[in-house]
Amino acid sequence: MSINLLDTVRQNLGYAPLHKIDPNTQDSQWDKTPMESRFGQAGLPAVLTALYLCAQADDCAAEILKDAPSCRWVDKIFVDNTKSAIQIISDYSGEPYEETVRRLNVIADEAVRVTKTQLPPAAGIKDVKNFFTNQKNDILLYLPVALHMGDLLHNDALDDNVNKMEGPISSLMKKIGNAFTNPVTENDVRFPEDKY
Repeated sequence: MSINLLDTVRQNLGYAPLHKIDPNTQDSQWDKTPMESRFGQAGLPAVLTALYLCAQADDCAAEILKDAPSCRWVDKIFVDNTKSAIQIISDYSGEPYEETVRRLNVIADEAVRVTKTQLPPAAGIKDVKNFFTNQKNDILLYLPVALHMGDLLHNDALDDNVNKMEGPISSLMKKIGNAFTNPVTENDVRFPEDKY
């Protein structure tokens, strides 16, 4: 069963619908959005983008699989730019810094919870990586360029307007890109001496 993680988390937490980012202007309609809805527009795609990148590392994917109670995901997913990411989202949304931290952790906790419900019972690291890779395109359609998440997460492709485009050709190109970026784990590598 395939879900849209961004939309599911948004609905579960009661946020207003998000606006897609216009690929031509790299802008959303957030300035027309009521102030109380701006946090969702910034926080939801920012957290899920950072969680997607984090999940591509084996240790983070393993953390997602754990049955442990919530961890401080914001510190884990934004790595060395946690304070900058929080401040940018706080400024964009008009929320105080401490409230931004709290709400971002709630979003991350819910995203991890929903992810676990979508994985097979005996899921492994590769399942987590594949799940997030399949969610990437839906997430990036809503990620405001004004947040500069590409810079903060050391991945300039995140802010690329190609990620905001939709249509049959764009979808095909994204699928091809995903095929080449699908994660490979240690278990996927075979050496010549391995028997088939």
